[in-house]
Amino acid sequence: MSLNALQFRFTKMTALLIQYADLLGYTLTYGDAYSKVDYGAHSYNSYHYKRLAVDFNLFIDGEFQTTTEAHKKLGKFWKLIGGSWGGIWNDGNHYSYGEGK
Repeated sequence: MSLNALQFRFTKMTALLIQYADLLGYTLTYGDAYSKVDYGAHSYNSYHYKRLAVDFNLFIDGEFQTTTEAHKKLGKFWKLIGGSWGGIWNDGNHYSYGEGK
């Protein structure tokens, strides 16, 4: 699959995630949606550099959530629709797509 096709799919998936969060009564804002390749903000092979990863800020009842546990419902949904969730390495606000594709 081409990078463009992966990015298009990822964009559609993030729209679904945002809508799902809204259904749960959660609010999401963008954290780190894209990083230029400087290898300072993320690891060398980060999917942020490919525009295939996003970090979302999560608010529940207006309170900013900082734990991986708070993202668990969203992470399960993200994995269900084919994404990779950072909660497996305690980076709960990280959502990516395309690994192994």
